[in-house]
Amino acid sequence: MRRYALMCTLMKGFDMQKMTVDDWLAPLKSRGLLPAELLAVYVVGSVARGWQNARSDFDIYVVSSGAEFQNSGYAIPVPLDPPFVPTETFYEADKRWEIKYWLDSQIDQMITKVSWEAYEAGMVAGTALTLTEELSLARLGNCLPLIDNDWLRKTQERLAGSAFRSFAVVRSLGAADNAVEDALGQMESGDLYSATISARLAFGHAIDALLEGEGEYGSHLPKWRANRFKAAAPSAISFEDYWAIETMQAYDSADPRAWITNVLTICQDIAMRVETS
Repeated sequence: MRRYALMCTLMKGFDMQKMTVDDWLAPLKSRGLLPAELLAVYVVGSVARGWQNARSDFDIYVVSSGAEFQNSGYAIPVPLDPPFVPTETFYEADKRWEIKYWLDSQIDQMITKVSWEAYEAGMVAGTALTLTEELSLARLGNCLPLIDNDWLRKTQERLAGSAFRSFAVVRSLGAADNAVEDALGQMESGDLYSATISARLAFGHAIDALLEGEGEYGSHLPKWRANRFKAAAPSAISFEDYWAIETMQAYDSADPRAWITNVLTICQDIAMRVETS
């Protein structure tokens, strides 16, 4: 509790909403963390969406067209060429900053993986991209640009014209369908505890598919699902109805069958409303 209070006190003099481009870039420049042949620098994650809190990190992507950035930090392995993403971490103004260095050729490879050609060739939706790759592409649509030079706009347009949305939707719909089948089988066998969990999982996947259909990605981070729902404002289900199920408001532990059945019915209804292409 004392640590949380301290963090809140530190944040009082650090208004992220009033930070200028220079405020964001100065810590990187002073540490020599901006490589040559720079194409784009943008803030990603909760801060870029305005969802941050006192404990939120600052996540920044740096994109260049030259050789890989030589750093003293660590590298994240990715199935790309080159097969890693250099990362630097430091503290400034009592905040943790994490900088990831991408090459434009790596971004190009990832978008190629979710091309319409790959989709129509039957590439399995859940294996098209790794979690790191999917997250990097998902963040393109909701980032805070610091340096652009048209690279970001053109890349966003290319991603929007790809099958990325369809890959994400199909993956979530498949997961929802599997969880629905699990719940039905568990309920039939009388295992209502497991059926309840499976129904909740099915609902989460169904909502993710619905939001991905609206361009709100991030199913791997369910903590932001309510915020993503509000941003997308889908017509298939109201936020109040969504939240009632998410928080299990009508759940009766003495007889959960009615709640489970209702949730599974809603999942199937949502699945029928989501377009996959």
